[in-house]
Amino acid sequence: QVQLVESGGGSVQAGGSLRLSCAASGFIFSSNAMGWYRQAPGKQRELVARITSGGSTNYADSVKGRFTIFRDNAKNTVYLQMNSLKPEDTAVYYCQTRGDYWGQGTQVTVSS
Repeated sequence: QVQLVESGGGSVQAGGSLRLSCAASGFIFSSNAMGWYRQAPGKQRELVARITSGGSTNYADSVKGRFTIFRDNAKNTVYLQMNSLKPEDTAVYYCQTRGDYWGQGTQVTVSS
């Protein structure tokens, strides 16, 4: 079955960096688009970044120029490099694929 396991979350000060990882299994990773979403307390889940099987990417306006999504098909892993973090980036970050498959989430907390 499809499994997505996120890691790399934590607490950082504003301006800091984190790299999230999502290890995937149970499907042909290289043939599928992957996405990172986030959900802050009291807010709806939102798309942060997405990468297609061919490597094309798109980002939420709020993270453009600060976050980078990339994938390693040999490791069945998708990453989210987050730089210049802001307190408003605080949220639970989720990995997603194939429409409705989600990881368990990883908490990112950015303090001012």
